[in-house]
Amino acid sequence: MPRSDTLALIARYYAAFNAGNPEGMLACLTDDIEHRVNEGTPRIGRAKFAEFCSHMGVSYREELRDMVIFATDDGTRAAAEFVVHGQYLQTDPGLPEAKGQTYILPAGGFFQVRDGRISRITTFYNLNDWIAQVSR
Repeated sequence: MPRSDTLALIARYYAAFNAGNPEGMLACLTDDIEHRVNEGTPRIGRAKFAEFCSHMGVSYREELRDMVIFATDDGTRAAAEFVVHGQYLQTDPGLPEAKGQTYILPAGGFFQVRDGRISRITTFYNLNDWIAQVSR
């Protein structure tokens, strides 16, 4: 896949995220998507990813800004750096109580691309920074 197509794919994925459109995000993924976050167990498959999106949509409202996307020349790997501007809407089990707190959190994502779709997403952010922000 050309590098330009990979850049466009990742941009589409994040545009769907910012639009609150989980169906648009799912359309960018392979059926066997591997979703890894820096905290928690990896999720495998579109159904697990859809469950994650549903949960996130209830507990958080987020917009990703200052997006910069990179891709390898062969288009098989990509990365993105961005800043999450969010609001904590509903308490997530094991985390501080939600009271509508806002937060701003630097984050990034790493991607593997296969057959024109995202086959792996690895997301990183500083959980302790987020906890400190919503605990004030």
